[in-house]
This record gives sequence, structure tokens and C-alpha cells, in this order.
Amino acid sequence: MKTQYPNNTSISSKINVFFAEMELELTAILSWWESNMKDIQNGGFYGKMDGHGKIFPTADKGVIQHTRLLWTFSAAAIQTGNEAYKKIAEQTFRYIISNFIDDVYGGVYWSISATSKVKVTKKQIYAQAFAIYAFSEYYRLTKDVEALQYADEIFFLIEKYSFDTEKGGYLEAFSKDWQLLDDLRLSDKDINEAKTMNTHLHILEAYTNLYRAQKTEIVKKALSRLIQCFLDQFINPFTHHLHLFFNEDWHLKSSAISYGHDIECSWLLYEAVVVLGDETLMDQVHDVTIEMANATLHGGVKKDHSLIYEKDGMHTDHTRHWWPQAEAVIGFWNAWKLSGDFKYQEASLNCWEFIKSHILNKEVGEWHWSVNEQYIPDYSQDVAGSWKSPYHNGRMCLEIMNRRCQ
Repeated sequence: MKTQYPNNTSISSKINVFFAEMELELTAILSWWESNMKDIQNGGFYGKMDGHGKIFPTADKGVIQHTRLLWTFSAAAIQTGNEAYKKIAEQTFRYIISNFIDDVYGGVYWSISATSKVKVTKKQIYAQAFAIYAFSEYYRLTKDVEALQYADEIFFLIEKYSFDTEKGGYLEAFSKDWQLLDDLRLSDKDINEAKTMNTHLHILEAYTNLYRAQKTEIVKKALSRLIQCFLDQFINPFTHHLHLFFNEDWHLKSSAISYGHDIECSWLLYEAVVVLGDETLMDQVHDVTIEMANATLHGGVKKDHSLIYEKDGMHTDHTRHWWPQAEAVIGFWNAWKLSGDFKYQEASLNCWEFIKSHILNKEVGEWHWSVNEQYIPDYSQDVAGSWKSPYHNGRMCLEIMNRRCQ
């Protein structure tokens, strides 16, 4: 549906500024990473810059950070035609396949040292998914068949070892040789359960991109099954929030609401069904997308137009993390495009204004990890590192830039 702007020159002007700022911010983010975080001596990117701007050149390097960087520079090169982005993507791809790939058992390692010695060998499915996501995007940029081969290999490993053929869904974490681990957690703050929304969301994202890169029936089947899993298991049909943690038998093990994941899932799920091309599923997901965006808008957005982190029972975490703000800009814009309801457009624009005022790191560059209710940044958290890369904020810019033409 082609939604028309209101007949208001000030709104139209604001929209034009918004699009222009997305292009400028993308350039600023990627230039910062190239100038500050490239490890010229050892290859790849430095594993850590703390909240005060200090680089730790001997810090371990994570596969999540590097695959996210590969995806971002590849996607930016596709979108802009910038040859410098393509060159960095090529360098990052070579670094990943030379250092993170397990040549014996397949898949990607969790982390390596600054000098490329393997440190943590576990096969976290979340990380395997990001490898597929990144390799697929790099293939779309370069048509390098080697990248597609790696993406396919990891897809088949996930389907072989992680997919629960009896009960559905994907199990979380495996040893180097693909034995199920006792400690399945993605991070220390997570619950040790067999099936999580977060991992499934990024498998969904990965399989969507793999199917976009090459339309095979086996990936189509897996992607369709994943979309249905979200509709059947993860999305609460009454609250329109996500269920986060389940045991192996799909018994719910958490009550928290993660507003950033809600709004991220809303647009990723719709993107998945569009790429899949299933008209029947598309109608259903269209409505679910808007319902999830509406639940996020009314439950998680504050008067200052920011998105809070999460809520669990009577406890609410009012911290404004960087990544939910980025996902809110995309998710609300997407909901506006689908529904024609300008409250979502307003929410997207206003969240970007909040980001400019409070999340952009004007001292060091890039974005702050988070700010509290008084808008004081959390300098104890990294500006860049294993969990902080230009994936969320870079993708925000790219998604909005892409939607300018729609």
C-alpha cells in the first residue's frame, strides 16, 4: 500500500531531513569503525573499546562482532555502491573464514585471541545464524560462490544438529564437535533453557537472507516453518508481546517483555514472509506486525519518545539501550507503511530525535551503550566490542534509506 503524506509542508520537510540524516549517520558510523576499530597489525577489528574511548588491542575477538561487521559493510556497499565499503567487506570475509571457521567439524567458533588463536570453541546457534546472515549478504554483494558455500554448509549443520525434529524449534548451544551443552546460555544474563526467542529470531533473519540470495526449496521449507513457529509459540496472541524462554518441550519459562525484541521481530517477521512470497502467510503476518508495533508503542515508549528496555512483572527496566532505539525507528516506520496510521510514523521520527539528543556519542563517536532515566550515559559499557557493532544502528540507516523508494 502506498501511503500518502499529510498535506503539510512542515511534515514533508521533516521527512526529507530524516532521510538525509540517515545517509549522513550511516557514513559517520562506518567511517568511525574504519578509522578507529580496524586492527591493521593482526587483521579484523579490535575486540574492545570501552565506554571512555580506550581501545584494548589485546582483547579477544568475537564472531558475533565480526559477522555483524561483514553484514553491515556488505549491505552498505550494496545500497550505496561505495567501493571502500566493499573492500572492507572483502577483508572482513577473508578474516572470518581464515580464523573463525572450524575446518574439522564445521561452523564458526565463538571467539579467538587478538592474534587469531582459537579461544572459545562452542557452537552457539545464535552465532551460526549470524554467519549465515553475513555470508549471504556478502554473496549478494560479490557473487563469491565461496561465501554461499559457507552459508549453505552452516545452514545444513543447524538443521542437522540444532533442529528438534520431534518437537520443533532449535536447540541453543553445542560443543566443538556438535554435542549438546549443559550450559546453553547466550550470555550470563540469560536463562539456561533449551529454546529461546532471541536465537530463533536471528535464525529467521539468517534464513530470510539465505533464501533471498538463492531460492532453494529446502531453505524455503525451513523459513516457512520458522515463521509459523513464531506465530504458534513465540508471539502471545493476546498481548502481542514475545515469549522469551522455553524448555525443550515448549513449556514457557519466563514472563519478561523485551520491547526492543518485540519491535525488531515485528518488521523482521514481515520481511521474512515477503521474501518467502507466501500470500496466505503474508496476510496473517501483516496484522501481527501491526499488533506487535502497537503493543510496543503503548507499552514501551515513554513521553520522551524513547523505548525502555524491558518489563518483568512489577519490575520495569527504564534504561534506554542503543539497539532498541534503532529497531524502534525501523519497526514503527514499517508499521506506518503497512497500516497508514501516522502515529507510527510520528513514533519513528520522534525516536530518531531522541537518539540524536541522547544516544549519539558526541565525545568518542558511534553510539552510547545506554542512558538512564536522567539521560546519563553508561560509561561502564563498551562503545565497541563483542556485543556492540554497527549492525543495529547501521541497519537502521540502511532500512530507512531503502524505504525512501517504496
